[in-house]
Amino acid sequence: MFKEVADIKTSDQLHLPVPDAKFETVVAKPSEIQKEMVRELSKRAARIHSGAVEAFEDNMLCVTNDGRKIGLDVRLMNPMLPDDPSSKLNICVQNVLQIWEDGKEQKLTQLLFCDLSTPKNDDNFNVYDDIRRKLVAAGVPESEVEFIHSADTEAKKAALFSKVRSGDVRILLGSTAKMGAGTNVQQRLVAVHHLDVGWKPSDMTQRNGRIVRQGNMNKEVKVFNYVTEGTFDSYLFQTLENKQRFISQIMTSKSPVRSCDDVDEQALSYAEIKALCAGNPLIKEKMDLDVQVAKLKVLKADHQSQKFRLEDKLLTKFPADIQETTAYIAGVKSDAELAAAHPQAQEGFCGMTIKGVAYDEKKTAGERLLLACSELPNSEEKVIGSYRGFELSLRFDTYHSEYQALLKGQRKYPVALGKDPLGCIIRLDHSLNDFPERIASAENELATLKQQQAAAQIEVEKPFPQEEELAEKSARLAELNAQLDVDEKSHESEQSEKEQEDEPRRPSVLAVLEEKADKVEPIKPFKSFLDKDGDAR
Repeated sequence: MFKEVADIKTSDQLHLPVPDAKFETVVAKPSEIQKEMVRELSKRAARIHSGAVEAFEDNMLCVTNDGRKIGLDVRLMNPMLPDDPSSKLNICVQNVLQIWEDGKEQKLTQLLFCDLSTPKNDDNFNVYDDIRRKLVAAGVPESEVEFIHSADTEAKKAALFSKVRSGDVRILLGSTAKMGAGTNVQQRLVAVHHLDVGWKPSDMTQRNGRIVRQGNMNKEVKVFNYVTEGTFDSYLFQTLENKQRFISQIMTSKSPVRSCDDVDEQALSYAEIKALCAGNPLIKEKMDLDVQVAKLKVLKADHQSQKFRLEDKLLTKFPADIQETTAYIAGVKSDAELAAAHPQAQEGFCGMTIKGVAYDEKKTAGERLLLACSELPNSEEKVIGSYRGFELSLRFDTYHSEYQALLKGQRKYPVALGKDPLGCIIRLDHSLNDFPERIASAENELATLKQQQAAAQIEVEKPFPQEEELAEKSARLAELNAQLDVDEKSHESEQSEKEQEDEPRRPSVLAVLEEKADKVEPIKPFKSFLDKDGDAR
């Protein structure tokens, strides 16, 4: 239904002359501090899940965002923490330097995307300034490293893009929002670096679209995705893949389902965070099975949809079409016999009756036929006489903008009329001589319908070929969900016992109400509807 109202052409359908992109995933090992901070997220998630903290104090979205920051650089959480030489940020800097050195002769350029940090003019840590400082220290001229944030007007942005296209600026850093759509700097681009991952597939599409684009002088380009092992990075990339699968189903109309789950949730669930923080291998197996089971369910839904359509055809359409075609063949055969009983001599004319008058001359009959056309009061069909045993009617076809004669026996046969009187009679005769071709065509159509009916009967009885695989993977997925749920409940129990020992319980609302019921509420003196600040009391 979506494609009936939208004209969507994806990049793979356009076949544009764009460079060949080589995607590379760079995996960085987490530091001990990162590991400890990720484990701490599990404790925070447990407290949120148990209701020990209010939503304004902490929530799952905050936990998720902090998890993203930890995966990028722990100094985003605390700038006093040490700079890990093996972090993905430093690995990215090394890759940028190598590509910068290799592309000196051609002045090749690079883009770095990061949404979790912004450049600042103070002493606080940020990813942008840290990268530029390290690049400059390694020998890159400061003028060749720029931030998209410095171009705060359209004129400045156009000037900056011009410098990137010319190679005067060879390394440009920015966010998806500021350096996505509208950034036309592809001429010399050779690499794009993703330090973090966006929440939506469109974010990554816009990022990669800056380099995989017409007008790039490089036939081959590189796209780097940086991931810190044991953090939220891997899960976020998996989530992005799942979102893209659902979007592709809609855009390509490959899915027969009419709805899909909401895949734009930006906060991880408690169970997901707990499993990720604990390094539970079951969460990865669950994520893989989620994708596989979803795909199999789509295939099964498509199979069932086709089965229902075939059953509907077997029940109504095929019998109705076969009955109609059989009746048509019988009618045409009867009309063929009628035409044979009133033959037209090769040079002679068997006569035509128009409005009660018989015409024995072919040309006169044709002229009177055309005159009857001009006398039609409207476009509706009107009986005017007979010809060779067939009832003769006239009508004006508004669609083709032409007058038509209709010869009616058991069936109706329309004939387009021209301006030539003799030509009109010849057209009528050709129509009445065309019965063998009509019968042969209808009999072929009937045979095809019966073949389709037999084939549909065979197809409708076939089971879903991957039913066994779907059942096995669904059962395994249910086991994993149950196991993760058991772990979650066990953790809840442990957390509850610990809270009873170490933390004061939140006051019971019911107990407070019962206590107030035994006391007389003092009457407060009426002052004013509005307080001194003008606010309603």
